[in-house]
Amino acid sequence: MITIYDWFGYQIPNKERYQLIKEAGFDGVLLWWSDGFGRDCFGGNDYRRGPQIARESGLYIENIHTPVHNENSLWLDNLDGEAVTDCYLQCVADCAAFEIPTMVVHLPNEDNPINTLGLDRIKRITEKAEQLGVNVAMENLWNLSNLAYVLEQVDSLRIGFCYDSGHHYNHCPDHDLLSIYGSRLMALHLHDNNGSYAQHGLPFDGTTDWSTTMEKIAETGYTGAVAIEAMNWDYEDLSAKEFLHKAFERAKRLEALKLSNEFI
Repeated sequence: MITIYDWFGYQIPNKERYQLIKEAGFDGVLLWWSDGFGRDCFGGNDYRRGPQIARESGLYIENIHTPVHNENSLWLDNLDGEAVTDCYLQCVADCAAFEIPTMVVHLPNEDNPINTLGLDRIKRITEKAEQLGVNVAMENLWNLSNLAYVLEQVDSLRIGFCYDSGHHYNHCPDHDLLSIYGSRLMALHLHDNNGSYAQHGLPFDGTTDWSTTMEKIAETGYTGAVAIEAMNWDYEDLSAKEFLHKAFERAKRLEALKLSNEFI
């Protein structure tokens, strides 16, 4: 299965967006679960209508990405901390209601080390995820200490790891994240480390060693989708249709590398 992050750029309505994604060859999408970053540019709480529109286009919904604007407040003993916790709890409920198996979460960064309150909040999220049958995948950014602590302290089949290749090579290339957390792998964000933002480029346009990356993913036994999280930031000369076709071609190359290592 090959999927793509649905909000890859371009101001186009969801119905057209998902039709273009399907026509390019993708099997499914990763949904941005918020009206932040201009997502709701067409009004009407559009992101919550995304699941129905995507499914009407014949797309599988692999996961949602939870809001990120206040992620560093998760450990704080204040109203912001409670609000972020409530947001994540609501995302668990939304996944169950919309029949979406997994949600991806950013933990606070290294400047905000986890505390007892933070761990208690993660346990609340875990309990709800277990009750509703939803996977919660913690994504690697500049948050390795918090990520390690949560995965070590929370022994639940519903709490796992979202591997982001671009964040890995930008923030902690010397850490073998897939070997360390591969047994907890629940989701992928695959993009290259090129372009003006040094991330979220199309695979094979940067310096990422994709042969090694896909080999390590294959070694984890991961059977989920090859998921592209590229943006059009440095591809403005391409139409949305052209960008998606190029992204699908790159995803097929990644899938072939993964498959070639599964049978070694």
